[in-house]
Amino acid sequence: MELHAKVWKYGDDVDTDVIIPARHLNTSDPVELGKHCMEDLDANFIQKISAGDIIVAGKNFGCGSSREHAPIAIKAAGISCVVAKSFARIFYRNSINIGLPIIELGDAAAEINEGDVLSINLEKGLLKNETQQKQYQLEPFPPFIQEIMSAGGLIAYVKERVASNA
Repeated sequence: MELHAKVWKYGDDVDTDVIIPARHLNTSDPVELGKHCMEDLDANFIQKISAGDIIVAGKNFGCGSSREHAPIAIKAAGISCVVAKSFARIFYRNSINIGLPIIELGDAAAEINEGDVLSINLEKGLLKNETQQKQYQLEPFPPFIQEIMSAGGLIAYVKERVASNA
């Protein structure tokens, strides 16, 4: 999977309550959740992003509650990937479960600026900052995680596996 998009930058400890505010948790409809993604942190987020854009953040992205609504809202808003210094563990796993690519880049995440354009090759584990002409080697996801993401998430992956074994 290859991604190429503009960056929207956020800081440390972006929690699930600002990714998708609790007042919108009365639905599990991805489209509705996507409409409210990041609105308490960045009121104009949905209006300014384009499909495929990338969020870059500091440490502990996705901290807070264990709700899957947060990565669902990000993906439904049209974000193709989240790059951060580090992720809350449950957010990391929830993101994989719903097929949202996430990349831990450590301290190098701080070098990326809002508005930069990134190219990411998830299979090769390569992130290029086209704006700054910098390149970062990543640890690629194991093949089974890549299969889950390519399928669109864990549920779609299991359905494909069951169908192919039937």
